[in-house]
Amino acid sequence: MLKLNFHPSGRHFLQIPGPSPVPDRILRAMSLPTIDHRGPEFGALGLELLSKIQKIFKTENPVIIYPASGTGAWEAALANTMSPGDKVLMFETGHFATLWQKMALRLDIQPEFLGLPGYEGWRHGVQADMIEARLKEDTNHELKAVCVVHNETSTGVTSDIAAVRKAIDAAGHPALLIVDTISGLASADYCHDAWGVDVTVSGSQKGLMLPPGISFNALSPKAIEASKQAKLPKSFWAWDEILEANKNGYWPYTPSTNLLYGLNEALDMLLDEGMEHVLARHQRWAAGVRAAVEAWGLEIQCLDPSVYSPVLTGVVMPEGVDADAVRKIIYERFDLSLGMGLGKAKGKMFRIGHLGDCNDLTLIATLGGCEAGMKLSGVNLKGSGVTAALDYFAANPLNPSER
Repeated sequence: MLKLNFHPSGRHFLQIPGPSPVPDRILRAMSLPTIDHRGPEFGALGLELLSKIQKIFKTENPVIIYPASGTGAWEAALANTMSPGDKVLMFETGHFATLWQKMALRLDIQPEFLGLPGYEGWRHGVQADMIEARLKEDTNHELKAVCVVHNETSTGVTSDIAAVRKAIDAAGHPALLIVDTISGLASADYCHDAWGVDVTVSGSQKGLMLPPGISFNALSPKAIEASKQAKLPKSFWAWDEILEANKNGYWPYTPSTNLLYGLNEALDMLLDEGMEHVLARHQRWAAGVRAAVEAWGLEIQCLDPSVYSPVLTGVVMPEGVDADAVRKIIYERFDLSLGMGLGKAKGKMFRIGHLGDCNDLTLIATLGGCEAGMKLSGVNLKGSGVTAALDYFAANPLNPSER
């Protein structure tokens, strides 16, 4: 019988837009012996983590850390702020905005789904003017929250969250602003306090470079007050018990201790590098990958250059080419994993992740695998994306001294 080899020679190229590759430094930290999560050593670790994570969200307010995936943090954001039958306004930008809307329905919340029509709507960001217009119509303030995705992983679009806050304020509406930045945090600029966000949702497996299993709710004082009146049932997700235990660095249940070791190491790596530098290298990588797509003569999934994602780039295949078939060839021939098209974009495009533990050569190799795989698939390419990316990176070093 043929034995499948899931561990070929060389390192696998995991270039999906999350989970992202975990640095060896973080893996080593996670391998340390587990300690008593009620002991004094853990309390010191908890307080250190809770302080550091605020710097990543750019907030002076509490950040809840859950031993759960980002989907859990979605539910926590809604369960702590909403009551049965509450109405919320959600904006459709892609697959993950759609999944969040479906969750709201299951939680007995009434989501109103706003967005641009059809597949083309998935190639643009949140339209703040549409939100403002809808909120102005809601004179009885029945809409209790506006829920939007910051970096839509399925499309490569990073929406303007500050504009959404301005739209809510311009409408004079009291709705909470709840934002998913699961794939944006630590890769795309995000300012929880300055942008007036009430609840920010995020996860560990993207820009934070950890395995899946930790998620976050960053809170505002307004959100905490709303949670005191919210009637949706909750126990594991309830903020009040967690906030109380967090005062001394602990949790009201067993936390994911070894993942927290990894989180502490990841935060040190990011903060030691400096978040400005981290964000700049992500922007640079994204621009280099887009230069490659342009050289290939292919379309980028996002049609609005002002909201190009620094986290991933969606590459649209020519009419009649199955993007999943192309991905399959690239995976089988070059041990390179790319993100598939999801929902309305299924079969139309593939996604190149350029986030986290990455460098120029990682992306050059990734683009080489894409280019070779597309040629093997019969895709007619205009030119070499690899050469275009090499030229871009050479002409645009991250540090000016490298010129």
